[in-house]
Amino acid sequence: MFRPIRRKKNEISLPAAQQLLREARRGVLAVNGDDGYPYAIPINYLYDEAAQKLYFHGAKVGHKVDALKACDKVCFTVYGNETIKDEPWAPYWQSVVVFGRCHLKALDAQALETLRRFALKYYPSEALVEEEIAQSGRAVQWYEITIEHLSGKEIQER
Repeated sequence: MFRPIRRKKNEISLPAAQQLLREARRGVLAVNGDDGYPYAIPINYLYDEAAQKLYFHGAKVGHKVDALKACDKVCFTVYGNETIKDEPWAPYWQSVVVFGRCHLKALDAQALETLRRFALKYYPSEALVEEEIAQSGRAVQWYEITIEHLSGKEIQER
């Protein structure tokens, strides 16, 4: 169902792809937008490796919400780990592409706990996390992507 990486020599291992998903701070979420146009937006996210899910938050209304209500299929991409190996002007970098299904989630007790883990990825302290959740946590729309396929590769920028 999902295409394999065309250039096998560029493919990175599943553990390396999962590490990039854990460590990257932002990615690009693509949904099926209006009139057949893709709609891609940068987001902060949390990768739950054990559950094979991605989580993010956003507004309760708008283009993304409308698109997800119409079609739950999404693509999510992260990239990073830029390194110099051979030539300083031509770095190598890695990327991961995830295909899955995204659903709006109720902010129940379990989702609040995941929201805390998500916030700790970005906030410097638990105190700030708790303050932010108390102030605006209930206004958050929570999203969950169930990963159906992921792959990663490393290429040289040359």
